[in-house]
Amino acid sequence: MSLPDLGGLVDGLQELMWPTRCVGCELPGELLCDQCRAHLPWIDQQLACPVCGAPFGQLICTECKRDWPVRSCVCALPFSGIGARLVTCLKDGHELRLAPVVAAAMATALDEASAWPAPDGAPRFDTPSIDAICFVPATARAYRRRGFDHMELVARELSWLLSLPLDDALVREEGLDQRILGRGDRELNLRDTIEVASDVSGMDLLLVDDVITTGASMRACSAALLDRGATSVTACALARVW
Repeated sequence: MSLPDLGGLVDGLQELMWPTRCVGCELPGELLCDQCRAHLPWIDQQLACPVCGAPFGQLICTECKRDWPVRSCVCALPFSGIGARLVTCLKDGHELRLAPVVAAAMATALDEASAWPAPDGAPRFDTPSIDAICFVPATARAYRRRGFDHMELVARELSWLLSLPLDDALVREEGLDQRILGRGDRELNLRDTIEVASDVSGMDLLLVDDVITTGASMRACSAALLDRGATSVTACALARVW
């Protein structure tokens, strides 16, 4: 038996023993079934805050002071229900096949956001105006624990979907897990832990992450990129806590 045949046999046995299930309804068959895909709770980009991506913050946002160092922020789904399960199954459940699914959801939200203005009056997202995609990196501790950086996987898929180069520009030093910290502590935890490892001078960047909660990670990474000479940072996340 050839190696490709052996690989197919192993995949078949794995599917038989641990069938692929939908992250939404848990029915066997697909990672995200047609029914759940059709009922994704998309954030309406027309109504969303153009600065922090919060739903219904277009006129008055309760989640930010409109002072984030980004030109715009786009989020696809609320961090609840299927939006939360997509993140946790990829990141903590090690279901790496979800990376293209997450990237496709983000690309869909970016496409809708392109029809609505950022605070500077230009579209919130415009593919030709972006020079490269970069991502909020995992800490070394998280990478060792999981064996992968989930946002690197998503960013690679998104770069292919949008035909944009990927720039692995950011390095994140050790800090406490942001999920166990309160709003104020998240800012302190990130201070001076983000480094820029490549030349981003004069670049307009798309910065991606899985979830925006307080925005501390996105703001710290955006500020670091701008401090190193980036012209602008547009932010995008799969899910938004609000």
